[in-house]
Amino acid sequence: MRGGGHLLLSADAVGGVWQYSTDLIRALQPHGYEVTLAVMGPALSEAQRAEAAAIANCHLVETGLELEWLAAEAAPIVQAEARLAEMAGDLRADAVQLHTPALASAGRYPCPVIALLHSCVATWWEAVRGGPMPEDFNWRTALVAAGLRQASRIVAPSMAFAQAARRHYGVLPMAVHNGRFFPVKPQAMQDHVFTAGRLWDEGKNVRVLDEAAARIAVPFRAAGPLEGPQGGAIGLRSLLPLGPLDSMALARHLASRPVFASAALYEPFGLAVLEAALAGCALVLSDIPTFRELWDGAAIFVDPRDARGFAWAIEELLGDGAARGEMGQRAQARAGAYTPAATAAHMAAHYRAVQRKVAA
Repeated sequence: MRGGGHLLLSADAVGGVWQYSTDLIRALQPHGYEVTLAVMGPALSEAQRAEAAAIANCHLVETGLELEWLAAEAAPIVQAEARLAEMAGDLRADAVQLHTPALASAGRYPCPVIALLHSCVATWWEAVRGGPMPEDFNWRTALVAAGLRQASRIVAPSMAFAQAARRHYGVLPMAVHNGRFFPVKPQAMQDHVFTAGRLWDEGKNVRVLDEAAARIAVPFRAAGPLEGPQGGAIGLRSLLPLGPLDSMALARHLASRPVFASAALYEPFGLAVLEAALAGCALVLSDIPTFRELWDGAAIFVDPRDARGFAWAIEELLGDGAARGEMGQRAQARAGAYTPAATAAHMAAHYRAVQRKVAA
């Protein structure tokens, strides 16, 4: 294979991992990597299939394998690892990049493995609930720990999250910030507020924003699903739900540069915040380590459980157009550091390093 080599990359199409994966594959083209994208879980939408087909170096495979976070026991995850390892052998892949270390727990791959820790239940529980984890989380955490021991390299999307992972697993992943290709055609600034994400996820802490919305005079819209695949759900009283939006619809909502808010208790990176920043939105964010790492000096920070504080900070920006514009410019400038090209350059360096180690 000419150039960098052939990668087998696992992903799912349910959340931000899909956007991360497609942006990364596209940005790896200058580095000479061909990528087989092995998608697990529910079937792709036609729009997602078209998106993958438009990437010249992407070869899409819909595996039908069960997603690790939807599995009720370890067996389907171990079976998925066996199938992915078989694919890696058939493809003669130079390296495998897994979207969760749980898919490397048995160490079956015939080539080096880069394990990405996008999130995990142990760190989620620590940030959101605290105390002893339920049994269902314990076996999942054990699989992740086993995969981390087997991986050639471990990567996390922020240093703050890498440090949280070390508290649970005893290893410090390398931090490679995510990037996002998200073109937005700017429009005149309008007075409204916006949030986006898995609204049903307790870690997103949307109830605080719902309470804040009751104190704000302008529309406060929320994009994303209200119900999760495992039965989690949230009811909203004051936020205006838009449902899940594709990238084009999201860009249209962000084009008028609403104030963007996130009260997340748990966020390994936060692609929705990055998308808002790329659009030039002023950011009001929860004061958690990840957001401080990524957006310090380019956002207003509020205690994540302080609904009044969020309402006050948002109203202050809505009442001062100059300050809002300046904060939007700061966010947009900071977002310029978080690009798919930068992510791909760092990841390509990791691929080359593990390839050299095998060749030595």
